[in-house]
Amino acid sequence: METWTSAAASAAPAGATAPPGLREAKKQETRQLISDHATRLFIEQGFENTTIAEIAAASRVAKKTVTNYFARKEDLALDHQDEFRATLARVVTSRRPGESALAALRRAFEAAVAAQDPVAGFSGPDFSRMITDSPTLSACLRNLHDQREQALAGALAEAVGARPDDITVRTVAGLLGAVHRVLFQRIQDLTLAGRTNDEIARTMANEAARAFDLLEPAVGDYAIA
Repeated sequence: METWTSAAASAAPAGATAPPGLREAKKQETRQLISDHATRLFIEQGFENTTIAEIAAASRVAKKTVTNYFARKEDLALDHQDEFRATLARVVTSRRPGESALAALRRAFEAAVAAQDPVAGFSGPDFSRMITDSPTLSACLRNLHDQREQALAGALAEAVGARPDDITVRTVAGLLGAVHRVLFQRIQDLTLAGRTNDEIARTMANEAARAFDLLEPAVGDYAIA
């Protein structure tokens, strides 16, 4: 929570209309508050056992407010879906001159591991267990992996001047998407096994290199910028 927002709100004259920047900040603050309470309840009670009414009560807002900010219950738990979907496609689009799609994705994954990025899977044992224990969230995560692969296919198609449904494009996207799916799950498994993030990062630095090496003969020179 950003304390300057609260201070600015309390200093405003009664009846005054908040400026657009302050209104947007307050919306983001409310959204984050609801998300934080929802995640806490999901971890404590389980996703399926937690109701929107309970989340609203914990957040001290109306039930309608919760659904206005989050269209689906799973959106409360997986609050970085847009970023997750776009990650691989964005890396390919912004690859360096002379860099292939595989090289760019490999470099980006190595950086994510070094930073212990939650979007790469470093979400902590409580959050990982919450997803694993929930059939709904597990299915949602699988669907997000599928959507991320589709977005990657679109970026690859644009990069090589082909249609998104071109068999080569779809195959390459499938291979690159699969290795990221496997590595994400590996991070989750190690997390649930009780390994620390530092331990996981060291393990993944080695295992990711081996995984990406397997793709080099097939797609190492594909979509070079």
